[in-house]
Amino acid sequence: MTDDSPHIGGGGDLPGFHSLLGYRQVSWEENEAVVELELAPQHLNLGGVIHGGVLTSLLDIAMAEAGTYCPYPGRMRKAITLSMATTFTGQCSAGTIRVTGRKRAGGNRIFNSTGEVHDDQGNLLAIAEGTFRIRSGSEKPEGVPI
Repeated sequence: MTDDSPHIGGGGDLPGFHSLLGYRQVSWEENEAVVELELAPQHLNLGGVIHGGVLTSLLDIAMAEAGTYCPYPGRMRKAITLSMATTFTGQCSAGTIRVTGRKRAGGNRIFNSTGEVHDDQGNLLAIAEGTFRIRSGSEKPEGVPI
């Protein structure tokens, strides 16, 4: 999926909290999603580096997307986060960060994903692991209308 896609995160206005974060969808395909965020002052903590809540939120989004790809325009699949563990491994205060989520395993309703965040120099900033549940109506590839 590219920037001009009608899917959540691509091209158009992002809803709610997604809009507040201000990320952009780089790619979205079966079992993998990539988002990027150009850091701005509102993404930094009091120490002047990226806030852990921003990193965790973007990891949550990318990992959930990795298990909910929907190839049908105007439709989407939804999931909720059951659990998530994050480890912070680095810091940055400027530039663009890239977050990659990958689905690792799962069944019809429950799946597991891992995620990584890198800065634009390739430094690892955070890793995460999560378990997600597909919401009712989103089990099939055609998902639900947006």
